[in-house]
Amino acid sequence: MRRRLFLPALISLVVAGTFWFLRASDRPATPRVAGTILDSLHGVLVHDNGNMGNVSGRNVVDGYNVGLRYQCVEFVKRYYLEHYHHRMPNSYGHAKDFFDPAVADGARNTARDLLQYTNASATRPAVGDLLVFDGWKGNPYGHVAIISRVEDDAVEVVQQNTGSTRAEFNLDHRDGKWILDSPRILGRLRK
Repeated sequence: MRRRLFLPALISLVVAGTFWFLRASDRPATPRVAGTILDSLHGVLVHDNGNMGNVSGRNVVDGYNVGLRYQCVEFVKRYYLEHYHHRMPNSYGHAKDFFDPAVADGARNTARDLLQYTNASATRPAVGDLLVFDGWKGNPYGHVAIISRVEDDAVEVVQQNTGSTRAEFNLDHRDGKWILDSPRILGRLRK
């Protein structure tokens, strides 16, 4: 009876050990350090968060709340402040709150003092647009990023507080509307 139980237990142990070893080899050799520079867009730096849930204090510039340091919101607001010299009237809120569903496509989002476009818009995405993602099961706060490149069929974004500082989304033009391929994308904001 013991021999019958020993073999399955040994196989389980070998499988678990192999899985642990493979997962451990995926981990970086050195720990991630919050504030490390990872990338930049138009001279505005993208910093490592250390880990997704890390909060390193609030970034305030001349009394203007830029956001919780090294979160995605902090990067896009800092980008708009440094690159466009733009201060949003409402400087608080989660990432998904940047998009106001009551604002029509192409109208001004007064809380952010930016033009707002839905994710099925007559207006083509442009470099510098602030892209807003809805919340999801793993992240109820949403996400924001800046469009860094626009091609005929794709856009690239630069972002902070994610696994990668850059991501690409397919761009379609159907029935006179520009649509990015993620159902989580609510829309875009533009100076």
